[in-house]
Amino acid sequence: MHIYLVGGAVRDALLGLPVYDKDYVVVGALPEQLLQLGYQQVGKDFPVFLHPDSKNEYALARTERKAGTGYTGFICEFGPNVTLEDDLSRRDLTINAIAQQQDGTLIDPYGGQADIAQRTLRHVSDAFIEDPLRVLRVARFAARFHQLGFSVAPETHALMQQMADSGELMSLTPERVWKETEKALACDQPQVFFEVLYHCHALAALFPELAPLWDTTDTSSEQQISALQALKYSAQLANTLEKTLTTRVACRFAVLCQTLDTDTISALCQRIKVPSEHKELALLASRWHAHIHQLGQPGLAQAEEVLALYQATDAWRRPERFAQLLLCAHADAGLAHYPQGTRLWQWFNELKTITAQPFVAQGLKGPAIGEAIFQARLERLKQILKE
Repeated sequence: MHIYLVGGAVRDALLGLPVYDKDYVVVGALPEQLLQLGYQQVGKDFPVFLHPDSKNEYALARTERKAGTGYTGFICEFGPNVTLEDDLSRRDLTINAIAQQQDGTLIDPYGGQADIAQRTLRHVSDAFIEDPLRVLRVARFAARFHQLGFSVAPETHALMQQMADSGELMSLTPERVWKETEKALACDQPQVFFEVLYHCHALAALFPELAPLWDTTDTSSEQQISALQALKYSAQLANTLEKTLTTRVACRFAVLCQTLDTDTISALCQRIKVPSEHKELALLASRWHAHIHQLGQPGLAQAEEVLALYQATDAWRRPERFAQLLLCAHADAGLAHYPQGTRLWQWFNELKTITAQPFVAQGLKGPAIGEAIFQARLERLKQILKE
């Protein structure tokens, strides 16, 4: 029995990137042997085991044979006779098909190290075309490693286009499409994901609602294409709001969609199962981002309209989401400093100090309290805008 470190851990170490997860392949073993050593089996379609101490994944070397449509139509074969080279040959890209022995020696039968040096995303074999999910994975890797200079090899791009044109991508489930999209949106260059999909004809198949962003025949294309620029800029903004992965992805998805109408956004979110909080922010950005540009300017802002913005976006109860909405508008503006957002946030923080307590002390009850708070905030906002 021989154990090798494989996949992303080897790749990222060669790129000088942090290694967080380690996956191993086991050659020359049977499931019973790993179970006797205390490993816990978790794989259903093929034997994958968790190490009894580290909980890292250990998979028996395996081969896959296409036996149906889609990304699930495979027959998996494993056993002591499956070699390491056989296992590595089923992987998507050469940079992910490098193994490392326990002494550090690298085993690279498909030229992964050379492609890392050349910054090339290249498929391992023609078996690449059997799994439509790989189109999304390659686009995601292109986004993740764009800053390192990586690009898709022409022959791999040709296979991706062939897969898109064949209609095979339609077999992907909404959940898998969103999972890859979510990971891509978390990258430093998320717009590259959509650009790669567009150029290999996969965007229209997977995200038809986003296709107009690349329609240069449309008379409003400059405004639409700016959505991609805004998406790129949103990833560059050093904003304290992006404390969590969920917040980061929600903001970037909203920035991408905010030039689309609300019906189109709703259709997209329903079709690929976008989380409800992402959908809500995208709809708010679509409705309000253009207004925010003007409402945050003292010379143009009207107190009633600014207060309507706070009310309609439920800013009083969900200030974090309102801050995210301002970030979306900031990205749309494409400015290093966005004074409109700063002002709207400052005004909001001042108005929220007007609370129900003094009106309750006056004896007001029920809806009368809410109306009193509204009028007090409106009068204070009028004073602020005159200052």
